[in-house]
Amino acid sequence: MSAFDALVRPALVRIAAPDCGYDPHGDRYWGTGFFIAPGWVLTCAHVVAEGGSAVWRSEPAVGITWEDGKRETTGTVVLALPHPERPDDPPDRWAFPDIALVRVPGAQKAPCVRLGERPPVPPASVGLHGWSRETGELGIRHVHGTLIGTDGKALITDWVMPVEGCSGGPVVDHQQGAVVGLNKGRGRDGGAVVPVTALRRLHDLPGGEAMGEALRAHDRYHLARYLSLDDRPDWTRTQGRLTGATGVSPGLRTHLYGHFAELPAPTAPGEIMDLIDQVKAWIRDDELPDALEDDPRTWSEGAGLLRGLRAPRRDGVRDLELDAVLLYAAHVARHVRGRYGERIDTADLTHWIVEKSGDADRHLRREIDRLVSPGRPAPLSVREPRARADVLLEIDPPIYDPGRYPWRVKLLLDGHTVSPLHFDDRGVTRAKLRETLREPLADALRRGDSGPHLAAVEAVLPLELFDEPLDTWRLEPPQGGPEDAWATTLGQRRFVVIRDRRRYGLEPAPEWRERWEAAEHGPLRAAPLRAEVPGAGPDAHTARVRRETWAETYDRLREAEGGTVPVYCGRVGSGDGLMAMHAALAAGHPLALWRTGAHDHTDCAEFHERADRLISAARTAWDVRGPVRSLRTRATDRAAGPEALADYAWAESIALMLDPVDRPPDGGRLEPPPLLGEGEQ
Repeated sequence: MSAFDALVRPALVRIAAPDCGYDPHGDRYWGTGFFIAPGWVLTCAHVVAEGGSAVWRSEPAVGITWEDGKRETTGTVVLALPHPERPDDPPDRWAFPDIALVRVPGAQKAPCVRLGERPPVPPASVGLHGWSRETGELGIRHVHGTLIGTDGKALITDWVMPVEGCSGGPVVDHQQGAVVGLNKGRGRDGGAVVPVTALRRLHDLPGGEAMGEALRAHDRYHLARYLSLDDRPDWTRTQGRLTGATGVSPGLRTHLYGHFAELPAPTAPGEIMDLIDQVKAWIRDDELPDALEDDPRTWSEGAGLLRGLRAPRRDGVRDLELDAVLLYAAHVARHVRGRYGERIDTADLTHWIVEKSGDADRHLRREIDRLVSPGRPAPLSVREPRARADVLLEIDPPIYDPGRYPWRVKLLLDGHTVSPLHFDDRGVTRAKLRETLREPLADALRRGDSGPHLAAVEAVLPLELFDEPLDTWRLEPPQGGPEDAWATTLGQRRFVVIRDRRRYGLEPAPEWRERWEAAEHGPLRAAPLRAEVPGAGPDAHTARVRRETWAETYDRLREAEGGTVPVYCGRVGSGDGLMAMHAALAAGHPLALWRTGAHDHTDCAEFHERADRLISAARTAWDVRGPVRSLRTRATDRAAGPEALADYAWAESIALMLDPVDRPPDGGRLEPPPLLGEGEQ
């Protein structure tokens, strides 16, 4: 048994029906769990599901026994994924990630494991731990094996599997000296392991702040153990004895994470990644983005992503990982202080950073001093506050399977670099687009947001989908309560614009580029997309009887001045609107405004008049987005009264095409492969 195996054993718990902790034969035994922090146990969702519907009603229905049966209590499942839709009829097969977080009162002195910050690098030597009754009586079992790779999102062991009853038990990576996963089940040739990085998904559930609370308690626990005079082995010192360990020492990392645990939690992965991007740019002295995207949920996870940092221009100078971690910590301190002001005390963290950076080179010390000193101007490594990235939703017309639309969700960093996240090349039907894209979009937006600065959505669509009401989508599944009526839609909270799939990614036509440059500088003015729309011509009381042909529309819009924005009081994904939109795109127009509602409109004269005022008041193309977002909110305000609602009725179901050239630049994209297990095929 390795030193880490010995550290795991005291943290193991038996999970069973309440008051069955002393049952030696385990007749009502469910599975294994382990303490990740005092008062918090991690296990598999299918293990606690043995307790029936009471478990899913958040009742104290989970029996927890530890210290070889000396301590027993009941716990409550706080978070679980998946959570059965029918608590009385759980699924036969539990989908990934199969995780449950259990709150355990009265366990403040329980020994806890050390969680890894990153998945192991196969092949990796591991220990699989848990309780089992295979020999007749319950007892602790463990086997050693090798993680050889992945199967979808789970890790796979080679010909080694946990014995029955070990489900929910920890898997220890002997190289990292930390728990890197949970035993999920047994396969034909080995075991399936849920990586600890899957815990990130629990943060996104209703009540997900409990996961952050547990992880902060985890970091406080390990700092307290490291600082205590107790001579029992602890994880930090045992990690320090690993051969070949480089970079930031386990002791320094434990101290830092303990300081991070006293700070308010970050709001989204993008808030952390924004600081990491800035740190890497300063350390590497370049702006090249990483090839792979990540989604850390805690300040500590962010520091873990800086492991093994390399900079070709600086290698050999000193420990770049230590430089990066100290600079990251200084960025976190400045960021939290700037966001919360004097309400949050960062003095202890700041003093620690200054002390540990005493041996750094003068350039790094100067940069850290600018970051942590109140009132000092922002150093060069701090960029202007903005969203970390925007989100590209690309939907293709059906190619291989009629009626099914292939789709991709990507991040667009700095307007140039594309980072793929999720995709489905086979596609889904139009009716299932909203349901299918809900979670991929939510995930991408979490990574693009940076604090209060929210990522925009740029939907790159075929013309037939231009009337799809993307702005009305809600990314949170309906909960069924009265609060649902107040939940914001995508277009009310964020900028949502539409782009043309056919010309996206092509070398921009000269007229498209010329019109975009004019729109980007302004001024803007409205013009009817179709000339025969009532109220759209020079005489608001007359309307053309003969419909404008495609050639007439194209010729008129081609001759329109720069900064002209075609406006249409109706749908553009079919019929006359579709023909006219084809003409507008052929004439190079990058902006357009229309209505996606299916019913006929009788207020078109008012629509064109107000749209003209809206567009003329916006200075440039980018400035149109804000007023459109406001209109989307006001047009659905049923509580404002009939008069106020009527004042905004013209803007109901309003859509905006904003289609810039070179975003991302043609031929200048970095498109790395998706994260392992992220793509859908």
